[in-house]
Amino acid sequence: MKILVGYKGINVGKDLLDLAITHATAFNAEVEVVTVMRDGSEQDQKKINEAEKNLEEAKAFFSDKGINCRTHLLIRGLDAGEDIVAFAREKGVDEILIGVKSRSKVGKLLFGSTAQAVILTAPCPVVTVK
Repeated sequence: MKILVGYKGINVGKDLLDLAITHATAFNAEVEVVTVMRDGSEQDQKKINEAEKNLEEAKAFFSDKGINCRTHLLIRGLDAGEDIVAFAREKGVDEILIGVKSRSKVGKLLFGSTAQAVILTAPCPVVTVK
């Protein structure tokens, strides 16, 4: 089994990783931890470095628990939800774990929702952590 974790390293990140450990242990699963950035120009180098650092910390977290984990920083010009779903299809993922933020209805309308895009288009079950 493969579990994909959409991870930014903030907000619900710790709860998300804890749940991934629980599921990976229960299902003897591999874990793919993914951070998505739309663009990766030289001006974004600080954000790229931070994302890579967060992914390395997540990998160490799984390694400490004896869970096989690979990390991926996706910079493919796609919206985060679209990229997570595309990556899940490419890798044959069986479950996606993502964090959600509370946002007003107007905020969702104006800015969209990564979680909503993933939930509606994913080829596998999606578990959200608030």
